[in-house]
Amino acid sequence: MTSVFDRLVGQETVAAELTDAAVAGRSGAAEGAMTHSWLFTGPPGSGRSVAALCFAAALQCTDPEEVGCGRCHACTTTLAGTHGDVRRVIPEGLSISTKEMRGIVQIAARRPSTGRWQVVVIEDADRLTEAAGNVLLKVVEEPPARTVFLLCAPSVDPEDISVTLRSRCRHVHLVTPSAPAIARVLRDHDGLDPETAEWAAAVSGGHIGRARRLATDEEARERRRRALDLVAAVSRGTAYVAADELVKAADDEAKELSAERDDRERDELATALGAGGTGKGAAGATRGSAGVLKDLERRQKSRATRTGRDALDRALLDIAGLYRDALAVSFGDPGGITMTHPDMADRTRDLATRIRPEGLLRSIDAILACREALELNVKPRFALAAMAAALLAQAS
Repeated sequence: MTSVFDRLVGQETVAAELTDAAVAGRSGAAEGAMTHSWLFTGPPGSGRSVAALCFAAALQCTDPEEVGCGRCHACTTTLAGTHGDVRRVIPEGLSISTKEMRGIVQIAARRPSTGRWQVVVIEDADRLTEAAGNVLLKVVEEPPARTVFLLCAPSVDPEDISVTLRSRCRHVHLVTPSAPAIARVLRDHDGLDPETAEWAAAVSGGHIGRARRLATDEEARERRRRALDLVAAVSRGTAYVAADELVKAADDEAKELSAERDDRERDELATALGAGGTGKGAAGATRGSAGVLKDLERRQKSRATRTGRDALDRALLDIAGLYRDALAVSFGDPGGITMTHPDMADRTRDLATRIRPEGLLRSIDAILACREALELNVKPRFALAAMAAALLAQAS
């Protein structure tokens, strides 16, 4: 018998907790039996948003025997993103604005139209601005009787979620799935051959989505190779050139992913504003539209910036992983340590031979400092150039 929680990988404890909560919510034994605000945390790729969406489906499930059956109309529409009483807030730009959150809160205040609950899933709640977080806090403190808020964030650190908002939520922590568990999903659900599934799971860093991309997308594999080539470029003295290439590759990826969508959004907005119309008043329909077009351009630019930063961050994590593997090798037999890049054993040994352990540690610090600089809006070219300089200093 299948369940919506079968989508969670290596999260048996979480699945059991959420199933019990959904059962309590269905029974209606007491209003307090069902928590109205939840916070899902866990490392990237652990399935925070998947867990929240599966829980939303279980709450709406109409199967009389099994909560979260995965087969009824309520479950399938929730998982497909078309259920009328489930709202998903998926930030595409650098932050979730106050205006956007106010609109969501207004919808959340309504009674459910067809489902058991009005459910709001806020992915990447760490991107809430302070003002938007305050708007959400007010409704979370006094939630409507049939509304549930499901927040997703990397951790409970105050930099990820405000202390007051965290204190109003029931916390569910997800763990990093094991490589065998990820490989099993790639084999059983994606139909990949065992060798490809095991390789992708081993080099994904416990990130299910990335494992799937690496296994099925040649461009994703090429981006990983390009990132790891920066380490070799350090030994050749061409780290600055490699760093520039990484920045350019991230920009190109962001443009490629955004171009078609940006064009479609501009066309749809132009149509909505009356472009091409010939009827009475058509000429005046676009009057005053400059502000709307400017707002769209701002959102599109923010989305492209976030896409580029995410691409760079994946590359930096790959690079840090190689230095981390070399550090493990430098201390002797790393038999009990899971390698981040098991397919790069030769590069790892070479790095461990050329750079002393303290130099490897300083290199990792430089990569982490680069990630932090990008989060603080330092221009990527400058941030990566500073990192390249630090890596060269340790390699000399």
